Amino acid sequence: MRLLIADDHPLFRLGLRAGLEAEGLKVVAEAATGQEALEKALSLRPEAVLLDLRMPGLDGIACARKLREAGYGGVIALLTTYLEPALLREAARAGADAYFSKELSAPELKRRLLRVLAGEERLTPPDLPRLTPREEAVLRLLAQGLSGKEMARTLGLSPDTVKDHLESLYGKLGARNRVEALERARALGFI
Repeated sequence: MRLLIADDHPLFRLGLRAGLEAEGLKVVAEAATGQEALEKALSLRPEAVLLDLRMPGLDGIACARKLREAGYGGVIALLTTYLEPALLREAARAGADAYFSKELSAPELKRRLLRVLAGEERLTPPDLPRLTPREEAVLRLLAQGLSGKEMARTLGLSPDTVKDHLESLYGKLGARNRVEALERARALGFI
């Protein structure tokens, strides 16, 4: 398999290249930016492009989107330390085929890339809970730090009704309290 590696950290690229080449894969190019990865991928047409999620200028998700828009048909895999559900959904919408942790070993990364290439593994974003418009409004106010009474006043509802909406929101987000609800909502991309 011919690969392009894009990451803005030279030592990470060097280590990744050495690890993948030791596994019998061929790295045909490296890039330090998303723009450089885009240009090299479109001219060299490797079977797979490994993109760091966070790069200066054009990040991995934007680069994946531009590659797909330009007709690139190879495997696009994002490498990251950020495994947040909102980013997984965004990567899938951009046309990425895989989303791998940078903590994978070279043999495991090779195995997973081959599975993606064979169509045996695909990026599947997690399902999102469906919030009602009122729950979304309560969540926005929760993120602003309003109390239940302040939310009730702002929304023109009774405090008990706001409490009911908060309990429903906590249940949908799998949270036990305000702090957990806000953390989960951020990770899912609601706020």
